[in-house]
Amino acid sequence: MAVENPLVKSMASKFAASKLLLSANVDISVISNADIDALIAKLVEMNPNVSKGIVVVDDSMISAAITSLELEKAPIPIEINRSSEFKPFAAEIEADYHMEKRPIETTGGSGGVADFVAYFRSRLSKMRTIIDTHISMTGGALSNLGTLKDFTSGREVNLVGIVSRKITTKNGNILLEIEDDADTAKIMFMKGTSQKSKELFENAGSIINDEVLAIHGKISGPFVIADQIIWPDVPVKTQKKTEEDIAIAFISDVHVGSRLFMDKNFSRMINWLNGNVESSQKTLAGKIKYVVLAGDAADGIGVYPNQDKDLAISDMYMQYKLLFNFLESIPDYIHVFVLPGNHDSVQRAEPQPELPISLVKDFKADNIHFLSNPSFFSLHGLNVTAYHGTSLDSIIASIPNNSYAKPEKAMVELLKRRHLSPIYGGNIIVPSKNDSMIIEKAPDILHMGHIHKNGITNYHGVSIVNSGTWQARTDFQVRQGHIPTPCIMPVLETKTSKFVSIDFNG
Repeated sequence: MAVENPLVKSMASKFAASKLLLSANVDISVISNADIDALIAKLVEMNPNVSKGIVVVDDSMISAAITSLELEKAPIPIEINRSSEFKPFAAEIEADYHMEKRPIETTGGSGGVADFVAYFRSRLSKMRTIIDTHISMTGGALSNLGTLKDFTSGREVNLVGIVSRKITTKNGNILLEIEDDADTAKIMFMKGTSQKSKELFENAGSIINDEVLAIHGKISGPFVIADQIIWPDVPVKTQKKTEEDIAIAFISDVHVGSRLFMDKNFSRMINWLNGNVESSQKTLAGKIKYVVLAGDAADGIGVYPNQDKDLAISDMYMQYKLLFNFLESIPDYIHVFVLPGNHDSVQRAEPQPELPISLVKDFKADNIHFLSNPSFFSLHGLNVTAYHGTSLDSIIASIPNNSYAKPEKAMVELLKRRHLSPIYGGNIIVPSKNDSMIIEKAPDILHMGHIHKNGITNYHGVSIVNSGTWQARTDFQVRQGHIPTPCIMPVLETKTSKFVSIDFNG
C-alpha cells in the first residue's frame, strides 16, 4: 500500500504505533470515515496476538471491527413494562379514523416545462376557488388578468394571480407582479403615512414568491394601486371538540440511528403510554388514543455529507428495525400514524410516499399506519393536516419576524396561504399535474416537526402544534445558535381542546 499521501501516512503511523500493519487491500476511504482511535482499540481487542508482534490487518478485519463498534453504539431498547394497575379509558373507546388518499407522483417523470406549467395551473385553479369564497371578495375577481386592459383608470378591481416578482422601487414603494394563464399585472403598494396604509405596506412586505393571492385596488395607468391584500386563509371558526374524553399525542424528528437519538427518553415516553407514570398523570396517559409522528422517524443514510460520522447505526434497515421495536411497544389500543420526513428513506421530493414495503418488510401491526407526507386524515371527527415541515426553512427565511425559536408563527403563515410549500424551490417539490400541497380543507389540527422546537398556538380555531424532537442538539444547531427542545411531547385533550406538554427530560 502506497503511503505518499500525508493523510494515509498519518493513518498508517497510528496503526503501526499499536503494532497493526494495514494490508494493501484495505479501503482507506472506509477507515477515514471512522473514529480512528476507537477502530484501533477495537482491532487490538479483537486480535490478542498483537501483544506478541505485528498483526497484518486486512479489509475483512476492518469491516468486522467497524460493525462491532456500530453495534456497541446502537441504542438498545429499554424494557417496556406495562403497569397491571393501569386501566386506560382510551382502551374502551373504539378507534375512529379516516385517511384521505391523494395521488403521490414520483420524481421519475420528465420534469419538462409542461409539467411545471400543469403544476402551477393546478395551484392557481384550486386557490382561486378557495379565494372566491372569501368574505372580502365582494363583486368577485376578474376572470383573468388579460381583461384589465378593457378598463380605464379609476376603476376598482379584484385581481387573483400567482406572485412572480416583488421589488422595492427607488421611491421606497413595493412593486408586485402577478400572473395567471392569460396575462400579468403590476401592483403598487404605496408607502403612505396613514395607519391603514402603513399596515397595508407592512403586510405587502410579507408577500412571497409563487403564492396565490387576491388584490383589491384601483387602476392607475399601467398599475393597480392596492388598498387590500386578500390571502386564501382559513375562515374563523369555533374550535372543534370531541364528545369523548380522549387525547392525541404528537411527536416528530425521532432520528433513530443518530448517535444523538435520546433513546432512554424515548423509552421513558413509551413506558408512560403503558401506564408507568406518576399518579397525577395516569388519567391523561389513559386518554391517549392516537399518536401522530410527523417525519424523520429514522436518521437515514447519506442525507448530508459525512453523516456517517454522526450515526450510531449506519445500516438503514437496522435503523427502521429499531424504530419498529419501539412502535410495537406502544399499547395496541393506541393508533399510531407515521409520516416520512427529509431524513427518511423515501424520495426527497414532496409529496413523499409512505415508507416502502422494502423497509416495512414483515412488520405488521393493526394499530400502526404508514402515511404519505403530507397527510390529510381525521381522528374522531377532527380533521388533521400533518406535514413534516421542510418548507418552514424557506418561510422563516423569507417572511419578516419569523424565526426558528417560534415555529408556530411560520405555520400560521402557511395556513394563511392555504399551502404547505408555497415558495417553489424552497424545498424539492414534484412538478405534477396536481398540486397536492394545497390545504384544500381547513383543518382542525395542523401538526409539523422539522424545526426541533416545540411550539403551540391557535389560529382561527385551528390547533397548531410543532412537536419538537427526540434528538440532542447537533453541531450544526450549535453553529446556528439554534436551541432545540427535545423530549417534550404535546398532548391535545380533544374534549376541551387544551394542550398539555409532557417533559421526558427528567
